[in-house]
Amino acid sequence: MVLLIKAILSLSVFIMKVGANPAATQSSVHSVSQCHDWGELGNGAVRVIEGEATWLPCPLFSHPNVYNYSSAQAAGLNLVWYHVASGQDLEQPIDFHHPDQRLSKERETLWLQPATMEDNGQYICMLRNRTSCAKIAVHLEVVQPKPNCEGKAAVPSTLVNVPIQGGKFLTCPDLDDVKLPNTSHSVTWYHNCDANAFMNADRKVEKDELRIRQMFEMYQGLYHCVVTYETKGRTLNFTRMINVSAVSSDGVPKEPRILNPAVDQIYPVKQGSEVNLTCRVMLPFTEGPRETWWTIDGKTVEQLADPRFSNTSRMVKVYFGDWTVEIVLKIKDFSSEDLRREYNCSARNRRGMATSRATLEEEAYLPSVELGCGLGITLFLMLVMFVVYHIFWLELLLLYRSWFGTDERSTDDKEYDIYISYARNSEEEQFVLLTLRRVLENELGYTVCIFDRDSLPGGTITDETLSFVGRSRRLLVVLSPGYGLEGTQALLELKAGLDSMAWGRHLRVILVQYKPLGRNGWVHELRRARVALVLVRWQGEKSSDLSSRFWKRLQVELPLRRVKDLIENKNSNTIPLQNKAIH
Repeated sequence: MVLLIKAILSLSVFIMKVGANPAATQSSVHSVSQCHDWGELGNGAVRVIEGEATWLPCPLFSHPNVYNYSSAQAAGLNLVWYHVASGQDLEQPIDFHHPDQRLSKERETLWLQPATMEDNGQYICMLRNRTSCAKIAVHLEVVQPKPNCEGKAAVPSTLVNVPIQGGKFLTCPDLDDVKLPNTSHSVTWYHNCDANAFMNADRKVEKDELRIRQMFEMYQGLYHCVVTYETKGRTLNFTRMINVSAVSSDGVPKEPRILNPAVDQIYPVKQGSEVNLTCRVMLPFTEGPRETWWTIDGKTVEQLADPRFSNTSRMVKVYFGDWTVEIVLKIKDFSSEDLRREYNCSARNRRGMATSRATLEEEAYLPSVELGCGLGITLFLMLVMFVVYHIFWLELLLLYRSWFGTDERSTDDKEYDIYISYARNSEEEQFVLLTLRRVLENELGYTVCIFDRDSLPGGTITDETLSFVGRSRRLLVVLSPGYGLEGTQALLELKAGLDSMAWGRHLRVILVQYKPLGRNGWVHELRRARVALVLVRWQGEKSSDLSSRFWKRLQVELPLRRVKDLIENKNSNTIPLQNKAIH
């Protein structure tokens, strides 16, 4: 554009010289002139839909205050148009006397009424006389119409903002260019390709204009206006688009408002790290520019020229043209000197300006690495302890009882540690006498009472049974399918033990399941007391070893033997618990 203005100025100076000195004109007629070529107009191609009318103003006359068409004609300069078709290099002069009269020239404007696909290419307007000339090119692109709504206009849409619940008159762009002598025109309006959208009182077509009496959100979008006119006996048209957006009303405050940093807000910072200061600003809609920026000691980031400082901005929200903008000031390698600086966030639009200061405070040092390592080690140790306890809880419980438990022999006057109740048949009797009794007495050092062995002849069975159970600390019930039949010795022992346990006479009942029992195998007394009793299952060969869980689980329920007693038993060749199989 600067080069174009220089060319026009030089051309105007030349014309003034020609008008002031005709002799100079005669002397320069025979000189060889060189045409100033200013290339192609840099505003991009002019686009038009095939079958519609368009016009190309000569860019040499885009600054009428410097040079205009009338002065050029008065100075004897002629305006000539050339066409360079697409894919060719040859400049062809345009014939304005063609019979179809589709191409015409009106002053400095070239008209194509209508445009066809053959019109693609460059159009050169040249202003010249015998001794001097200047030329510039304009590119024209003819496109085929598309079926969709947006493709009905080749020219980019014009943006129009209408205040919400406000009013506006919409005029079809470039309408004044068709108001030539001996022409008549009409304008048809569409909203989203609907010509029947203007039947209510809020929107109405008045002559050539579309009047929006009251703007609503639903009225936003693309508006098409089709201008139809007649000239030289032919009906022509061109289409333009207007993109209408609803913006906030002029009745609301329009001054910028800083949401963040607030008055009492404090930004925690840490030396040696990257600090991000976030500023959020509300910028209401106004015509003209809207700006947001950070200052450090009164200087912007660009003025400060410190590579450690940078800022980025983004649009957070757009609501009816009102912007919510977030701008972040990044400070790398934050130092103690940066803590003493003044940081201000500012915003400005046409209505005013707002500034808010950010208050910085150095945060206390938290040994996050040390805390993280300590927490990790603690959790690991807790997990290890949980696994160890889950696997060795019996051993740990036995160890704890052996050192800190209370020996029941010092708190009661009982004679026996264990009374064994069992069904009187050969298999259960063999298990009791050869396995339970031997281990409990010989290996673990308990005093065991077995009725068939320890009772005296001639006594009453009921009285002696009740006496033995009452003088024992534990009642060990060996369960099997035959246990608890009506009228048996075992059932009497079970009832006596349950009664003594219920009355709180320092007796506990322990169930040892020698063989599996069905649901119907439990006698009435056991079904009632089963929830409160401990059940230890004998698993055959798997439980025969003295280090098995059966013996450990049973030993937990039996009376306590202190460590010193176990040592004494060991010195007397009685081993309390060892890896030994029972035969």
